[in-house]
Amino acid sequence: MSQFFRLISVLDALNLISRIAPEMETEFVLLTEARGRVLSEDIQADINIPGFDRSVKDGYAVIAQDTNQATESAPVVLTSIQRVSMGQKGRGTIRRGECAYVPTGGMLPRGADAVVMGEYCQNLGDKILVTRPVAPGEDVLCQDEDFRKGEGVLTAGRLLKVQDIGMLAAVGALLVPVRLRPTIGIISTGIELVSPDRTPAFGEVRDVNTYLCGAFVEDRGGIPKYYGIVKDDPGELRAALEKAVAECDAVLVSGGSSKDDRDITAKVIAGLGEVFAHGIALAPGKPTIIGRIGKTPVIGVPGHPAATFVVLTLLGGHLMNALTRCLTSRESTRKVRLSRNIPSERGREEYVRVKILGKEAVPLFGKSGLLNTLVQSDGIVRIGPASEGLDTTDEVEVHLW
Repeated sequence: MSQFFRLISVLDALNLISRIAPEMETEFVLLTEARGRVLSEDIQADINIPGFDRSVKDGYAVIAQDTNQATESAPVVLTSIQRVSMGQKGRGTIRRGECAYVPTGGMLPRGADAVVMGEYCQNLGDKILVTRPVAPGEDVLCQDEDFRKGEGVLTAGRLLKVQDIGMLAAVGALLVPVRLRPTIGIISTGIELVSPDRTPAFGEVRDVNTYLCGAFVEDRGGIPKYYGIVKDDPGELRAALEKAVAECDAVLVSGGSSKDDRDITAKVIAGLGEVFAHGIALAPGKPTIIGRIGKTPVIGVPGHPAATFVVLTLLGGHLMNALTRCLTSRESTRKVRLSRNIPSERGREEYVRVKILGKEAVPLFGKSGLLNTLVQSDGIVRIGPASEGLDTTDEVEVHLW
């Protein structure tokens, strides 16, 4: 364990995480609490949507054929036989030469097959002058045109967004089946770490990764559980890990900055379970560890916060999706031009922080331990393992934070 294992690719790391992540169970939550949760079962429509032919504009329900010859100079004259109010069923049947006023969302009377917008009609008492023709079905939302009873409306694995909550309300799903929010244990290791409320002495640094990891877990829909700072002692780390894997669905361990510190983490994980990968062809983030203790995935992330954030973005987010079986991408990207060249080395994936200024991505070069380039950046640009870099004016895809 004193040497890095053979480096695995980022893709292999993602596939590995998918294989070892257990499936979160289902709970039912109120519709008002479902946004941002991951749907665990398919949802079907319990009724036809809409349940009747309805107008999508304020205007007059007509028989489309009656309007075929209508023009501004020679309007067609129809007889208005009623006004249909919202929530009201039209009386009788519309016949040739007749029409009825309907508001947006109102029910079309029987016999009507189109709606003429109000601005194309002139009201002369019970006579309506129509100045343009309409086609059958124009400005009409037909019964079950949106969804039919029994038809699937949302599928398992969907991250529920605002519009999905509206859909669930439309099909009467007041209790929504969702995945349990995964609880993620967070352990920071390093003899040099002190809590943020302390002023570091010479050689000490404030613990950033505990709070960085916790905020990331919350942002991705999980529940962070904090186990504090663990010094570089195998026994202390072992005790913290044993407690964390017993209480959590996955564990993130932030290692120290030296190779020896990382070896302690890998050895302890291996002693309690399995280490599948110790080293990923990734910059920053090469010393990442992927393991499992019992059925609980354990990810060892670098000690440098900026490198940790890249690993969290690439692998931590994938872990959260794998646990909840989420199939919705949370990733947001933007294509822009590079403002300058970015050199790289073959054989690894490299992710460079960039700031977007107008239509350009400006690389923010710096060591992986720098926080200022992290907070200044808008996202990262990927350089593939077969590339020696990117050229100025190359169009690149920025993975936004």
